[in-house]
Amino acid sequence: MITIIAATNRPNSNTLKVANYYQAQLHQRGENVNVFSLEHLPADVLNTDMFGKRSIAFQKIQDLITQTTKFIFIIPEYNGSFPGVLKVLIDACDFPGSFYDKKACLVGISSGKYGNIRGIDHFTGVCHYIHLNVLSLRIHIPNIKLELDSSGNLIQEDTIRFTHEQIDKFLRF
Repeated sequence: MITIIAATNRPNSNTLKVANYYQAQLHQRGENVNVFSLEHLPADVLNTDMFGKRSIAFQKIQDLITQTTKFIFIIPEYNGSFPGVLKVLIDACDFPGSFYDKKACLVGISSGKYGNIRGIDHFTGVCHYIHLNVLSLRIHIPNIKLELDSSGNLIQEDTIRFTHEQIDKFLRF
């Protein structure tokens, strides 16, 4: 099972729009894909689901993570790295079983001109630590507001080409 993680808790984010774009592209290829936005993490996750504790609300998320064999992380740039809420998700999940020997595809986005290069590098290090195998083709989409139309579709030809290449490689990964 493939799950796309929209790695921000910001409502109506461009991150979620890109996650939905990836889901649509995978559906066109015949794949059944879940999208999970971190805006749906329980508000009190730091108090209820850390250090071996588990709430009923987070157990549903844990079950999704456990059942997933491949992840696509759409990661916006926050202060030169990835959002802290993504690290909270990783830390709240069962370790090591949640991600161990599973596969991941990373997509960085930013409103600036670098497409979250540094944040994707930082998150790659986290992935390696938790034994989550990362596809070598990582995409960085800068100036995200210029990349999306009003319906949330990517519109720049080169970005579309690169995302299609990444998706095809990820399906074979």
